[in-house]
Amino acid sequence: MPPNIPSKEAGCMTVGNKLHQCLNQLESASSSLKTFALDTNNQSAKQLYSQLAQTLETQVVAPLRNRINQVEAEEPQYKVYQQAQQQPVVRR
Repeated sequence: MPPNIPSKEAGCMTVGNKLHQCLNQLESASSSLKTFALDTNNQSAKQLYSQLAQTLETQVVAPLRNRINQVEAEEPQYKVYQQAQQQPVVRR
């Protein structure tokens, strides 16, 4: 999972930052559901968690990822990870 990328200014999140933050949270939820499925011995719970993870991935995460790619293609200023790589690292 990609790291959280801070916005340029503290307290000010761009649309790109918000989209990526949402995507990260959804991917985390999907991973949690997969872990729950692995951790339980209850077969019906295991099936439920696996199905929920799959549904979340295919019905929510993948379309959102596609939308983020579309937004970044249309509006280059929303390319969060590219911007983060271009910012100089401040060492203390």
